[in-house]
Amino acid sequence: MAEKPVEKRSRRGLLGAVFGRRGLWSKKCTADKGNHKSTTSSSSIASTDCTANIQFTKSPATELNPNKLHQDHKVSPEPNQIQKPISKPSSNQNPNNHQLGNNGNYQQINNQWPVQQQAKKVPKESIGLSGELESMIMDNQKAKGIRASSSNVMFGNLGNLKQPGTTSVGNQTTVQNKGYGNNVGSYGERQTSVSTNQDQPGSLCRAISTRMDPETLKIMGNEDYKNGNFAEALALYDAAIAIDPKKAAYRSNKSAALTALGRIIEAVFECREAIRMEPHYHRAHHRLSNLYLRLGEVDNSIYHVKHSGPEADQEDILKAKTVQTHLNKCTEAKRLRDWKGLIKETENTIASGADAAPQVYALQAEAFLKSYRHQEADDALSRCPVFDVEMSTKYYGPIGYAGFLVVWAQVHMSSGRFGEAVEAIQRANKMDRNNREVSMVLRRVQAVTAARSRGNDFFKAGRFQEASAAYGEGLDHDSRNSVLLCNRAACLSKMGQLHKAVEDSTVALTVRPAYAKARLRRADCNTKLGNWEAAIGDYEILRKETPEDEEVLRALSESKMQLVKQHGHES
Repeated sequence: MAEKPVEKRSRRGLLGAVFGRRGLWSKKCTADKGNHKSTTSSSSIASTDCTANIQFTKSPATELNPNKLHQDHKVSPEPNQIQKPISKPSSNQNPNNHQLGNNGNYQQINNQWPVQQQAKKVPKESIGLSGELESMIMDNQKAKGIRASSSNVMFGNLGNLKQPGTTSVGNQTTVQNKGYGNNVGSYGERQTSVSTNQDQPGSLCRAISTRMDPETLKIMGNEDYKNGNFAEALALYDAAIAIDPKKAAYRSNKSAALTALGRIIEAVFECREAIRMEPHYHRAHHRLSNLYLRLGEVDNSIYHVKHSGPEADQEDILKAKTVQTHLNKCTEAKRLRDWKGLIKETENTIASGADAAPQVYALQAEAFLKSYRHQEADDALSRCPVFDVEMSTKYYGPIGYAGFLVVWAQVHMSSGRFGEAVEAIQRANKMDRNNREVSMVLRRVQAVTAARSRGNDFFKAGRFQEASAAYGEGLDHDSRNSVLLCNRAACLSKMGQLHKAVEDSTVALTVRPAYAKARLRRADCNTKLGNWEAAIGDYEILRKETPEDEEVLRALSESKMQLVKQHGHES
């Protein structure tokens, strides 16, 4: 049963309504169901399937749990640590029996060394190859700068893997991406505290591939995953796959590790590959259904729930249908240009499970922009998971990814990140040259950016009237751009037009209440006008935001003194 019809249906409605003919994530679809033949492996993923990105919701009921270790060998334990040896099971075991199971223990395939988890530096002489392997992983990650642990990545039930030390609210857990404005790359690639290094060392895999059984590597990866060492677990799963690339369980476990590292697109690819290898692999179907739900792809999610066998839960289908209901309401609100309603429904969609669907966040950001709530638009996209450009383009297709870049460029510009806005929209134009919306936004971004640059040059030269006129030209293209308004207010203040400067600063603060520069500008102008109460109000807000700023403290104190004098004269 091919998945193509399902995926096509899933993209009508919301995506078509959001960005017209283009759709936000429009792209060619490929089959994804269990019995579909794939021509690509997950290591060279060239998928054109259509879906959205990352999401952090629970996977109900089931967990990947290991079976118990049998003890046939003993090895020298780490000081103050007792190690359990690993026995070799029979050769006719089902491959999936070595995936993480449901009882919190582990099963091993061959007589190898035990898993070392408590100490990060393990003497090679104590445990032989296992210690050498761990040391190699540590050395490589130090060289690559990888750091991932349960302290900086918090997830709930990921697929069927349960991680210790996570917290959840309701049925989902999330990762907070702070500092969106300062930490975004050229096209929305945001740096997070977890390295998502995609190039695991080939030398590491080659070094261990001829010396360790893949099941041993997988079980060691399971232990690392259980302890929150997701990058280490991923390296071990990759090593196991390098030895035996046809084992579906390795792909499924790798998907869980990728999910924990925030690499959801790659996690989807790995699940697909596992299902291609074993069409009736229930656990992989269930994991993929969760990923699709989190990406806002309801039809695909329901399809894989129905193929999850004993892993399936009726609650999963009900949850998917709830998401679909809210997505339909988003489509209708967009059609009616009901921006307030659209903001509400996108929030409901995210809360109901699709909390990492980029098209939903883009809809929300667009609604905020249309409502002249630029700061909230920026905040909305700061919560949207963003991935590697190449991988996103491969997953959504060039036209689909261009749709997201259009929204991103407008948010960048509204927040004063003109360089990022230009880069994003230029990239979108290369991906979708025939799109009228892309061309229109490109012209507007270029005009605003050029006007701002000319204005800055005039201002530096002390030519304030010409600078004011240049900023005004930019405002003709983007009338509520807070940076241009604030800059023009500075020019007006220099020319003694204080009331107009206050007006421009006020408009800038209306769209971006946290814009400290505009607030300081307004407070300064009100001080010069003798509007002490208004000035004190702004200085009080600035004092709370920047309590260490001595200039603000002095200005606040002076304004209060002048207000007391003013009241004294009046009395």
